[in-house]
Amino acid sequence: MDVDELFMKQVLRLARRGLGSTSPNPAVGALVVKNGHIVGSGYHKKAGGPHAEVEALSKAGERARGSALYVNLEPCNHYGRTPPCTAAILERGVKRVVVGMADPNPGVSGGGCQFLRSQGIEVRRGVLEEECTRLNEAYMKYVTKGQPFVTLKVALTMDGWIATRKGDSKWITNEKSRKFVHTLRKRADAIMIGVGTVIADDPLLTPYLIRGSNRDPVKVIADTNLRIPLGSRLLTEGPSALTLIAAGSNVSSTKRKEVEGLGVRVIDCKMRDGRVDLADLLDKLAGMSITSVLVEGGATLFGSIIREGFADKFYILLAPKILGGENGVPFTRGPGCDILEKCLTLKVSTVRRFDNDIMIESYPKMS
Repeated sequence: MDVDELFMKQVLRLARRGLGSTSPNPAVGALVVKNGHIVGSGYHKKAGGPHAEVEALSKAGERARGSALYVNLEPCNHYGRTPPCTAAILERGVKRVVVGMADPNPGVSGGGCQFLRSQGIEVRRGVLEEECTRLNEAYMKYVTKGQPFVTLKVALTMDGWIATRKGDSKWITNEKSRKFVHTLRKRADAIMIGVGTVIADDPLLTPYLIRGSNRDPVKVIADTNLRIPLGSRLLTEGPSALTLIAAGSNVSSTKRKEVEGLGVRVIDCKMRDGRVDLADLLDKLAGMSITSVLVEGGATLFGSIIREGFADKFYILLAPKILGGENGVPFTRGPGCDILEKCLTLKVSTVRRFDNDIMIESYPKMS
């Protein structure tokens, strides 16, 4: 690993601090390095706030002159909510810029690096590019395809159940695994579940296990016929974030008024095969600048998302428990593949242990 990669590793650690608070902007970190020493650091904290480069350069002050700037994403060269970072880089007298990846936004891609080179600044791009790309995978999909990045999280027994035949699922995994899931919640723009999960588990869908967390994601319930009980905690415990119920257009007007009277927004979605059309729902979420969706259940929703090809990523948590029998709640419901050659194949990215639980992070393998 060369020196540029070592500094980029630190940049990525800085950038991760912004995950969950910068959307729809990317998570970006920056370091100002002079004579091998870090003289300034920063990360993008929220949309509309200072960019990471500006924050790092401000901390460096006059020491930035003749320095190297490290940043995981190409510096912007356009006016948005803030002035272009390239202007700050030139003003501060930076001599060299090391970039992890190009900005995939079609409107700005390549512009920052190209401009800096034209001004006589040395630019190296592509340092730890794969890690930088993975960090902002939701932003990348959103700006290139106009769709949210969809992640499925599931907790399974070793024999493949997400709950007992009576619907008991608390708790399949241990507390360390659940705390990891709450980290995923904190980083996501929205959490989605089906109404069956609301009825069975009455969840809150907040990252309450993360100490000091002051941000809750948008809560999305797929509920075609508006079956959600009015006493559900999602409706009654003072939503700290926007709660959306995706329903069909033919729901009871009385029930709709009761639900909306609790501060919840009901959005009308197209129907497909008797259920909410997930493509239409995801389009509507994208229109609300939601770039990432964490899907937490249940089996019917999991099955639909997988069959329709909307899953971008999986977190599968396996607990060393066996229910036995054949009447539990499976990972997915609905028609599956008849032959193995046509099943969804995953590419495993990371395997971790949380005590005796095993977490498998994976992506659909492209054919």
